[in-house]
Amino acid sequence: MTILLEKAFKKASQLSKVEQNVFAKWIIEELETEKKWEGMFAESEDLLDKLADEALAADKQGKTQSLDISKL
Repeated sequence: MTILLEKAFKKASQLSKVEQNVFAKWIIEELETEKKWEGMFAESEDLLDKLADEALAADKQGKTQSLDISKL
């Protein structure tokens, strides 16, 4: 465990039991959410590569047009 994490847990241990449980639940949810997002991005990498290749091919074939920012 890192020194900073130890410091954070030491401070958290000074909270009331209810506040400690709220904090612990928040940490667990954050870690699970982060893991979920990492998995989703890893799974989508191939799809994003394919879409990028299709977009580049369409551009080379002249099937795209330049974006005119002044018309947005």
